[in-house]
Amino acid sequence: MRATPPSPAQDRAPERIEDVDVSVEMQGSFLEYAYSVIYSRALPDARDGLKPVQRRILYQMADMGLRPDRGHVKSARVVGEVMGKLHPHGDAPIYDALVRLAQAFSLRVPLVDGHGNFGSLDDGPAAPRYTEARLAAAALALTQDLDEDVVDFIPNYDGQFQQPEVLPAAFPNLLVNGTTGIAVGMATNMAPHNLIEVVAAAVHLLENPEATVEELMEFVPGPDLPSGGIIVGLDGIKDAYAKGRGSFRTRAKVSVEPLGPRRTGLVVTELPYLVGPERIIEKIKDAVTSKKLTGIADVTDLTDRHHGLRLVIGIKTGFDPLAVLEQLYRLTPLEDSFSINNVALVGGQPQTLGLRELLRVYLDHRVSVVTRRSRFRLQRRRDRLHLVEGLLVAILDIDEVIQVIRTSDDSEQARARLMDVFDLSVLQAEYILELRLRRLTKFSRVELEAERDDLKAQIAALEELLGSDVLLRAQVARELDAAAEAHGTPRRTVLLNGGPVAARPSRAAAAAAADLQIADAPCRVYLSATGRMLRAEVSPDAPGGGIVPPVRRSKHDAIRSAVDATTRGDVGAVTSAGRLVRFSPVDLPSVPGNSVQPAAGARADQYLGLSSGEHVVALVALTGEPPIALGTAQGVVKRVAATELPLNRHDIDVIALKPGDRVVGAAPAPDGAELVFVTSDAQLLRFDASSVRPQGRAAGGMAGVRLADGESAVFFGAVEAAASDVVVVTVAGSRQALAGADAASVKVSSFEEFPPKGRATGGVRAQRFLRGEDTLALAWVGLGPARAVGADGAVRPLPEPVAKRDASGQPLDGLVGAIGEPVR
Repeated sequence: MRATPPSPAQDRAPERIEDVDVSVEMQGSFLEYAYSVIYSRALPDARDGLKPVQRRILYQMADMGLRPDRGHVKSARVVGEVMGKLHPHGDAPIYDALVRLAQAFSLRVPLVDGHGNFGSLDDGPAAPRYTEARLAAAALALTQDLDEDVVDFIPNYDGQFQQPEVLPAAFPNLLVNGTTGIAVGMATNMAPHNLIEVVAAAVHLLENPEATVEELMEFVPGPDLPSGGIIVGLDGIKDAYAKGRGSFRTRAKVSVEPLGPRRTGLVVTELPYLVGPERIIEKIKDAVTSKKLTGIADVTDLTDRHHGLRLVIGIKTGFDPLAVLEQLYRLTPLEDSFSINNVALVGGQPQTLGLRELLRVYLDHRVSVVTRRSRFRLQRRRDRLHLVEGLLVAILDIDEVIQVIRTSDDSEQARARLMDVFDLSVLQAEYILELRLRRLTKFSRVELEAERDDLKAQIAALEELLGSDVLLRAQVARELDAAAEAHGTPRRTVLLNGGPVAARPSRAAAAAAADLQIADAPCRVYLSATGRMLRAEVSPDAPGGGIVPPVRRSKHDAIRSAVDATTRGDVGAVTSAGRLVRFSPVDLPSVPGNSVQPAAGARADQYLGLSSGEHVVALVALTGEPPIALGTAQGVVKRVAATELPLNRHDIDVIALKPGDRVVGAAPAPDGAELVFVTSDAQLLRFDASSVRPQGRAAGGMAGVRLADGESAVFFGAVEAAASDVVVVTVAGSRQALAGADAASVKVSSFEEFPPKGRATGGVRAQRFLRGEDTLALAWVGLGPARAVGADGAVRPLPEPVAKRDASGQPLDGLVGAIGEPVR
């Protein structure tokens, strides 16, 4: 007989339906969700500076034994362990948190040592199955002593495992590494700081609990960003340190450098925090395309792992690099802002904290950690001392102990008899029963007595530490100093107490471009004796509209040649290879006329792109008059009219040199001037420039000075016939001297002492050689006073002029590399 199945109405339980107000339910559910996000995901704890997922990652990696001295493991394994045991919110957020802990551009002190592609500012990381990780050394300082009851442990999400409520944190991680997070109705955004500075401030606050924010800022003047850069303006930082909220602006670190012959560029080596080079390049391209930015020739990213960030921005000829840089700061993320919002959990509640409050919360936590650790160690040492004292009792009468144990029926009886006979505790008796007999020797007794004495000393020290608040704080300070010494690094970010770049009013594109271009103003171009060029401003208010009165006694270098020009005009550089290179001084380093320092200019050979072994001998104006005179080492002289130089060519041969010959000097030479040769055998020849007729560019010149066999011309120049303060400087040496050895002697004499002679003659003696001297190493003729410099541009003293033209020289104090005249 088949049973009749129950009807659905009979099997169904009574329904229970409740009416709930939707607004009340939504409010309650949303508040629970908001609390969960705030407390369990988005905001860091002010004590260890970690969000729950970060804390769980570090704890689990420490539990897995992934120390810095061991090998890396797959990141996927770490993610799986953390997700399965502690953080059931998916693998993606866990891996994202792990990656950030390993990024040196995100954290000031990275806590995870990553191996593989952990991403960049412009690209994301590889998948966790391709990367490997282990704890960094600094992470050990956050997780150390967890096994000594320093913090409370709480159950994981399903109650199967335990996890720390907070890490011990041997340094103020929240301030050092900063953090960012978005919760419900609130957010946090904290800047990284320098570990050494933060520890110094924490120790000061520990020793001076009433210290003010101003006092703490003497130790922590501002954030120290992982990417370096420059922080402009400190007012917002002061607000953040006082109230927990503020903002500051960061700039990239940019330098103006030559990029090649007659090319200048901006080289970016450090960027604002969390700004990548690709973002910069994209913004520059957009600004150039929209005509908001002019003067940019190209942008090249030369960043690599060996040399770090290097973003090269080429500047068009005629544009002021500093003016273009100002526009870049205004229009691109080369200048960026950072808003500080110091929101963190304190006692489970979100609070906005200033610098003093952040340090105070951390120090209270650290004092608690050291106190709990000391109590734990004290109890452990007391327990061990109790056992050691029991062992010593047993060793003193070992035969009776063995007899008691042998005559006992079982372990319970043996324990009871030991306690009764030797007055031992339960723990001592149990420990003696479990002890191996080989420990009960005479040598073990010595060891135990030494251990007992050491334990008593440690117990006394721990009791003294726990009984004194001063000693406790001193211990915290010592551990903070040790952490700073072990993991601290020098400051990377430069702090400037200035304002940000002011936004300019909108203009037409042509006006904006003109504003970036360097004005075509009068200037003077200098060639130094050590081969550097720069341009100096000319003031129209100066007498005769000339250059601003410069510093007469420049500390470095001397002038070989100078020419008046305009900033965007053309200047000619005559080289030792017989070429004239036409260039515009617009891209030369510019200085005010009253601060000319030739040693700070651009190297002429690099600026003009000269070949190896070729150098500039003189600068000449290309105004059409007067002719340019050239002299060569083989004694050839030539004058070429500037009208022979084509205007549409930048590289012109101005003399046909014989094989092995080179130009030793060049200068403007009107008919009324005198040309001067000085030879290596100390002969000086002066003759009228009018005796040398101007020739075309292809001509090879004519005989200038008659040379003895094996000799050459070491100087050629031109002087005004009416000049009365012209001096002759000769430096004698030896042909057998090693390169770089000091010259023997130097002589300064008046040019008027040398009689003029005809062209192509041998000249007259300019210096009498002393014993060991057989040649002139250097010679120079020009307006006095002369200046001698070493190879580094440092000034060398010269003797006073002598009346006798063929006298011997005076010993030199140091090696002379070149001779010229001071800046006038």
